[in-house]
Amino acid sequence: MQFVRNALTAGAISVFCTGTFADTIRTHNGDDVFITGDVVSETLATSGDAFASARTLLTTGEAAGDLHATGFDVRVATSVAEDLYAAGFTVVVQSQIAEDLTAAGYNVRTEAGGNTLGNARLFGRTITVEGPVAGALLAAGQDVFLNAPITGDVRIMAQSLTFGPDAVIAGTLTYSTSDPIAVPERVAAANRVVFERAEASDAWDEWDSIRHEMPMFPSVATMLFGFVVTLLFFVVLGAVMLGYMPKRVQTLRESIVAAPGASMLFGVVGLAMLIGLVPVTGMTIVGLPFVPIVILAIAVAWTFGYALGVYAVAMRVWTGFTGETEPTRVARLLVFTAGITLIALLNYIPFVGWVANFTLVLLGLGAIINAMFQYFVARSVAATGDDLEPTKD
Repeated sequence: MQFVRNALTAGAISVFCTGTFADTIRTHNGDDVFITGDVVSETLATSGDAFASARTLLTTGEAAGDLHATGFDVRVATSVAEDLYAAGFTVVVQSQIAEDLTAAGYNVRTEAGGNTLGNARLFGRTITVEGPVAGALLAAGQDVFLNAPITGDVRIMAQSLTFGPDAVIAGTLTYSTSDPIAVPERVAAANRVVFERAEASDAWDEWDSIRHEMPMFPSVATMLFGFVVTLLFFVVLGAVMLGYMPKRVQTLRESIVAAPGASMLFGVVGLAMLIGLVPVTGMTIVGLPFVPIVILAIAVAWTFGYALGVYAVAMRVWTGFTGETEPTRVARLLVFTAGITLIALLNYIPFVGWVANFTLVLLGLGAIINAMFQYFVARSVAATGDDLEPTKD
């Protein structure tokens, strides 16, 4: 649960603010420091955990606790006394990490100065490991290049795996590729190399075996991973909406609070209309190619309605307990994150979870449908205003 807490907090703070503020904003909560902006170059000197987010992010200095760094282009040159969690399109680590390193991105790279004293877990399309790892290394990507000494065991899953001149593995190397490769003796002795073939059909074979064994419960790790990914997706969605259209979201939320019954009614009508478009579009024959678009529209409407419903209910509970009607954007996002987490946990309660989640979908979707209806009516009235004026004798 520690990783879940860290991931949720980092995702909430980072995605909410990335690209939203031109200036660098810093705030503190106890020993924790939160930093965000568009382009951030920050020298850290923290006594607790640090959360940094920006489109382009460079951190230096020292962090006495964990460091969470996210953005599009992330470069970490901060000496971290505990764990480092980094995510972005490009992630570069070039400092010492006293405990564990977890990084994910399209391009992930640890440079020679990126010395990890604990375990390293790297996920990306292209992974380059040039920084030593004192613990174990896990790397999963399309192209993996290892050019550093690794003291512990190494597990690599990749389409292509290559070794540089400085690659040395003291533990056991377990690698999964489509075909076995020649691992140099200087990297790892043959008796410490294990090959596990990875093929595209493996995923289908695994699913087929599961299908024949159903009913069964997924593993705890699978459930936890799906739970975290889903939560992070909704946190990202909420962050974007709160960051770029806060007034519109506020208006929709207030409409739900003011008339929840009307919102649910609009939600039922709107969802029925969207679902009804699928057979209607298919029956026209000509519209068959547009059926996937309609299905996509249903999925999008469902997602936005769910997020809005959760936000409205969570904020209503927040204001009810605190009496605060105008919290900051960060506070709103944290309230939404807490709400989406609690509501997601209800999914594991049969029937009750489905009813609660579906109700939230109807609330949010109804507010959106109502707002769209009012918008088009207002435009229609504005366009025909002269015709609506009473005639005078």
